[in-house]
Amino acid sequence: MRVIVPISVGGWTRLFSRWDVLAVLLTLGLLVFLGEASRHLFEPLTELQKLPPSLDPSNLPEYAARTTLRMLIAMVLSLIFTFTYATAAAKSKRAERLLVPLLDILQSVPILGFISVTVVFFMELAPGRVLGAEFAAIFAIFTSQAWNMAFSFYQSLRTVPTELQEASRNFRLSPWMRFWRLDVPFAMPQLIWNMMMSMSGSWFFVVASEAISVGNTTVTLPGIGSYIALAIEHQDLKAVAWAIATMLVVILIYDQILFRPLVAWADRFRFEQEAGVLPPRSWVFDVLRRSRMVERLTEPVAARWRRMLRPRRIDKTEPIKQPPPAAHDSIPFQFGLVVVALAVAALWQIVRFVIEGITLADVGTAMLLGLATLARVVVLIAVASAIWVPIGVWVGSRSRVANLVQPVAQFLAAFPANLLFPVVVSMIVAWRLDPNIWLSPLMILGTQWYILFNVIAGAAAIPAELRAVGANLRVRGWLWWRRIALPAVLPYYLTGAITASGGSWNASIVAEVASWGREHLQAFGLGAYIAQQTDAGDFHRIVLGIAVMSLFVVVINRLFWRPLYFYAERKFRLG
Repeated sequence: MRVIVPISVGGWTRLFSRWDVLAVLLTLGLLVFLGEASRHLFEPLTELQKLPPSLDPSNLPEYAARTTLRMLIAMVLSLIFTFTYATAAAKSKRAERLLVPLLDILQSVPILGFISVTVVFFMELAPGRVLGAEFAAIFAIFTSQAWNMAFSFYQSLRTVPTELQEASRNFRLSPWMRFWRLDVPFAMPQLIWNMMMSMSGSWFFVVASEAISVGNTTVTLPGIGSYIALAIEHQDLKAVAWAIATMLVVILIYDQILFRPLVAWADRFRFEQEAGVLPPRSWVFDVLRRSRMVERLTEPVAARWRRMLRPRRIDKTEPIKQPPPAAHDSIPFQFGLVVVALAVAALWQIVRFVIEGITLADVGTAMLLGLATLARVVVLIAVASAIWVPIGVWVGSRSRVANLVQPVAQFLAAFPANLLFPVVVSMIVAWRLDPNIWLSPLMILGTQWYILFNVIAGAAAIPAELRAVGANLRVRGWLWWRRIALPAVLPYYLTGAITASGGSWNASIVAEVASWGREHLQAFGLGAYIAQQTDAGDFHRIVLGIAVMSLFVVVINRLFWRPLYFYAERKFRLG
């Protein structure tokens, strides 16, 4: 029942529903958040450095607002990157041969590698201003979000059912209309789950992005990440607890304000709807949908958008044009040559930079360290898969459970490894354990959730008729897993496993080196090597470590993950 609240303004009586009131409150809250988070952006950087981050808990609301704004801006940039880059890779065979291996390389480059190379560039965009440091931090967070989302969207575009593609041709949809009316809606449910994962995963690297230290260059921005770094430096367990509590509150807030409305909105785009299953609900989505004020304000934009996506009139006498076999090769050959030439030139510059002062012994050491990290990654991905694939299938098959698990999984995925340093370091020192073994679980802490989130999305996408057939034929036990569950979620699992594998290499820089007070532990691995050279400011060996890490990731993806992915795509594709 709609409640009407009369408000008299200037002799006129205007009627506002409770949905309008809630919409106004949400808008005011958003404006306050933006105002609080964007303060001091144009101030001189020297003024910011005079007031370094404090462990006073009263500063945490401002720090949380600033960190969240950086993450949201990075999320918008990641979406733009996803819609352009992944679409080009999925729609063009020539582009795919270049863009997918490049994406493998990009996801393997650690965040410290991006910071080392780009921090000076971004600082020069706004010389002497806080804004330049904010650009560097946002770009660092972007690199922890974009690759996962791009892989997810690419996988969805590759698996659009054949009957939907034929329907788009029958309706004469242009490439622009097909993208927004078919590709994006079909990919949206899985993309939103990966957006959650990317948002939570960026918390894992927020310490490195807000407390930037490369050689003699040190930039510290107010935020949760710098607060955590300061708490670890001072061994303040109380401050660590305050940081954890603040993270939990922030995650719950943006889960309610952002992701639950997106999940409820994207439910309409599911490939099939199962009878008797209640759709996901969101009070924010209900407010925005039922508020007449929001409807009036957004109607001009919505009407223009509908006109842009309106199908052209179908002439029944016009034959339907089937795409030629080479229709996907829309990238000109000359353009490909230019891109390859630029890539070779860039690679040559990197090689010239690295070989200055680098010996064959340094290369051999880096390769040996890479093999040690590779062994950890293989073992950890196998263990995480054995644990989270069954759980993800169980959760994804039950929509109510998935709605309950969503915020919990986001919080666990957001938990930075740095916050476990007090426990892990103290345990290893007290029990005299081997750091090479017991620091390893920190590598998978923030990346195993890529597997869980993608498997949940895959299990939720299992067609209802397939489940019904399995139930009617009494397919149970291992037979159900072998014939229904595993084939259905395999493409989704591989998307998550590829990202988790690349993310584990990235996380090794944080996980293979742990400090708490005077205790400093280091595992034998490539991540520790890169972290050590970053602290020393040795750019030649930083680039060497990054190049070796990229080589390992690309070779593994090319020889193992990609063949397995294409096999799953061909064998278990819907339609």
